[in-house]
Amino acid sequence: MGCSAGFLNVPRIKGTHTAMKSGIVAADAILATLKGTEGTDVLEGKEVKAYQSMMEESWVWRELRAVRNFHPSFHAMGNNLYTFMLYSGAQAYLFRGREPWTFCNTTPDHLRTREAKDCPAIVYPKPDGIVSFDLLSNLQRAGVKHSEHQPSHLRIRPGQEATPITVSWNKFKSPETRFCPAKVYEVIVDDAKPDAEPKLQINNTNCVHCKSCAIKTPDLYIDWTVPEGGGGPNYQNM
Repeated sequence: MGCSAGFLNVPRIKGTHTAMKSGIVAADAILATLKGTEGTDVLEGKEVKAYQSMMEESWVWRELRAVRNFHPSFHAMGNNLYTFMLYSGAQAYLFRGREPWTFCNTTPDHLRTREAKDCPAIVYPKPDGIVSFDLLSNLQRAGVKHSEHQPSHLRIRPGQEATPITVSWNKFKSPETRFCPAKVYEVIVDDAKPDAEPKLQINNTNCVHCKSCAIKTPDLYIDWTVPEGGGGPNYQNM
């Protein structure tokens, strides 16, 4: 339920209302399951099957079904922006979810990354400190409160210890060092020792838990886990 189930209305870029409603429906389904039962033995291993049907009968299902093709249609249209805009406009004002087809993304996100040799290098201008800012300056505004003594919740999967360099760096020039909004991942290259192998450095205390690394790193070598002790970004205004 909630955001973990992807209850996001993509065209509106809103999902708080659907996430909250899915939690309410889940509570109603659990309550209905508990009614008429006594003792923990009766509930052991019991599945709340009513949640599926109750969600399908809620307004969340109708709202999200109407926009189900918005995001995947971009790939279905051959990644052509103008074709996508034409289709999304027709979907919003004509089809409104009544189209008999459903587009699906069948390729995992990390497999869509192109190798560095096939991509032109991008040189970004330095932040001016007025309109644009560096990542670490913006990171302070996130209120990250990880303890320095807390074990890293970002771990390299067993058996993939070499992947960050042999695959991610050598083939893709470590895209995780660019898509991460908090500069968690850095590849350390010793210019004084040209023969030395680059090393991956994980600054786990910077993490804002966007979980991009869990879906986009080459070969999915990062295992995102829940921080011990509940430490993490301190979103005071949410």
